[in-house]
Amino acid sequence: MSRTIIIADDHPLFRGAMRQALAGIEDGLKIIEAGDFGAARNAAGDNPEADLMLLDLTMPGVSGLSGLISLRAEYVSLPVVIVSASDDQTTIRRAIDLGASGFLSKSASIDEIRDGIKAVLAGEVWMPRGFEFGPEQDAEIAELIRRLQTLTPQQSRVLGMLAEGLLNKQIAYELSVSEATIKAHVSAVLQKLAVDSRTQAVIQLAKIGAEMLDRENGSLS
Repeated sequence: MSRTIIIADDHPLFRGAMRQALAGIEDGLKIIEAGDFGAARNAAGDNPEADLMLLDLTMPGVSGLSGLISLRAEYVSLPVVIVSASDDQTTIRRAIDLGASGFLSKSASIDEIRDGIKAVLAGEVWMPRGFEFGPEQDAEIAELIRRLQTLTPQQSRVLGMLAEGLLNKQIAYELSVSEATIKAHVSAVLQKLAVDSRTQAVIQLAKIGAEMLDRENGSLS
């Protein structure tokens, strides 16, 4: 049976480069491309047999690690490898803490990309060579990650939908459950994140992405 890999990145040239790297892994590989976060989610839903998603952190529809949290909640069995130009130790550590099966730098060689993908397909967790998995340096973010890790997959999905601006009745429709069930999930999310409102919960989630984008923008200036 051939494997299926989803490449989620908004740059066509980079998706082409990833296709080239994947071509040398094994014969018969099925490759699906997605140019924004919505397309990535649809690709995962339309291909439940997919073996791996390669996910860029910054693309239309999502920013930062909140996209990873959403996908890991919605597609629990789909391994996600982050592929990003933001390859500092902090971003890598947080991606792994939040459920990524690996991290590949966009500056990595084709051989290293292939090695990383092969490792994840074999059930391993891949991190760039030289990465040291030390403790989170920002106490506030460390506590936020710890709290996010306590959410159930369904609670994480609800939090992601709150971040998209959906109302309880819309979330209930999307998840095929009652509105009362969603209200219970929202209450549990607020309690676990130690916040008082939906808005505060969304702001907490956004901090994960904002931290990374601030570093990326700083490295470009």
